[in-house]
This record gives sequence, structure tokens and C-alpha cells, in this order.
Amino acid sequence: MKALKRPEPINAEIILDPKETIMSKTDSKGIIEYANDYFMEVCGYEEYELIGQPHNVIRHPDMPKVIFKWLWERLQSKQNINALVKNLAKDGRYYWVITDFEVKQDDTGEIASFFARRKAPPRNTIEKISKLYSKILSIEQARGVETAEKYFIGFLEEKGMTYDEYIEDICLADKKPLDLKDLQYHKRKGLFVRLFR
Repeated sequence: MKALKRPEPINAEIILDPKETIMSKTDSKGIIEYANDYFMEVCGYEEYELIGQPHNVIRHPDMPKVIFKWLWERLQSKQNINALVKNLAKDGRYYWVITDFEVKQDDTGEIASFFARRKAPPRNTIEKISKLYSKILSIEQARGVETAEKYFIGFLEEKGMTYDEYIEDICLADKKPLDLKDLQYHKRKGLFVRLFR
């Protein structure tokens, strides 16, 4: 299949409807097999253009490669990861999402596909994460992915958090605290349920 021509980014944001969910399914190599209507509406591609393309076709150049390295390593080890990602639409505009993945396995336990749900993250998280990603990206461009990854690990060590914990911390910072019963239920259900309750 012919690769899509990547658009030139412009400094214009697509504000997502907080009630809508962007959904997609890829094969084990990250090739798009399904995208829901809201995904198509937001990214601006037609289904015939997008289906069969690698998911990184919508990756914004402001995103550090190290984030996708970590994301891919986690998915390949059959673990979920919540990630804050800046994506690139067909017209060059950008949009931010928080993504929740589900790893689907075949009868032999091999990865068959990845199913992803994406929603609009809280606005305050975008400012925090974009500053961090900008620092990581500048290090990546000057010194390479390995050096940027070391910086990122140091940043997380200073916070005493994993990437997941950091994302959860900034996403839930302004949420009303849960009572103990609700907290125990929501902790089992993960960030996505707690964030969009």
C-alpha cells in the first residue's frame, strides 16, 4: 500500500468533544485495521486512506520518539499503558489525546492486535506534558533517543514515579477525591475509568 504523504504541521488545535471516544484497532505490527467514525472526523482522513496504514501516520513531529519506544515496549510485553499523545491531522492541525490500550491475544498467547481508546485529556495536563515533551524532544534532537531516555528516566526518578504514575498524577490532579469504597473500585479499573467517571 502506498504511504500517505505527511502534512506540514500548523499551529492550530482541534478541540475534541469530551463526550466522544476515538477508537482504533491495529494488527500486531501497528497497521490500522479499524477506526471509528469519530477518529475519521478528527484526523480528517477517509477510511480508504487510513486503513492499512501504520498508526504512526498521525504522529505529530512534536512527540519525542522515546515515548513511542516505551509505549511499544510495553505493548509488546502485553502490558497496558496510558499515554498522553499529540497527534497530527490530515490538514496539519494537531489534537491531544489520552490513550488506553487493550492487548488482544490469540489462542496461543501471541499478540493478535491492539485496541485503543482515546479521549480528550484534561486541559491542564496538556500544558504540563507539552513542556516535558518539548524538553525531551530537544535533547533527543541534539543528543539522540538514548540520551533523551536517560533524561526522562532521571525526571521520573526525581518525582519518585513511573511514567504511568506521572500521567495519572497530572490527569487526576483536579479531580474530586473518591471515597474509600469508590477508590478501591476505581483503582482496579484503571486511569481511564477514574478520569472519565
